[in-house]
Amino acid sequence: MLWTIIAIVVAGLGAAGIALLLRKLTRNKLPKWIVPLFGGLGMLGYQVFYEYSWFEHQLQRQPPESVVVASESGQVFWRPWSLFVPMTTAFTVLDTRSLVKQTVEGSVIAEFMLYRFEKQHIDHVAHQEHLLNCDTAELLPLDAQKQPQLAQIKRISKDDPLYRQVCR
Repeated sequence: MLWTIIAIVVAGLGAAGIALLLRKLTRNKLPKWIVPLFGGLGMLGYQVFYEYSWFEHQLQRQPPESVVVASESGQVFWRPWSLFVPMTTAFTVLDTRSLVKQTVEGSVIAEFMLYRFEKQHIDHVAHQEHLLNCDTAELLPLDAQKQPQLAQIKRISKDDPLYRQVCR
């Protein structure tokens, strides 16, 4: 977060410097208020760029064996630009290295780890192991001791990217 703040300040100073240069090139015919206007627009422009490039930046940091199986886009009222073009605020990654398939009583059961990344003021990452019955498409989360959390069982579509990646 510190580097983001530093980058925003540098973008503002750079844009204000461009405005100062434009004032000098026009022999101060441009009004003085153009300097802070350019500074503010530079900082706002970098902030918008950073928010929309967050998803791609996080994807580049993932190992090659990870696969994105879900993403969420959202709008936030204090970011009015997101009302026009929603930005990615969270995504879920399947760790294919952790994928283990077993046949239990004639059903193919897959065990794997899912990671969820959320864009907040400080990025949040959560991970949880899951079981997926490839025959019935039932997804069951496991707790830290690998005990099933039966209250959270849910059925997913066989067209779901998670199902296609795990049970192909």
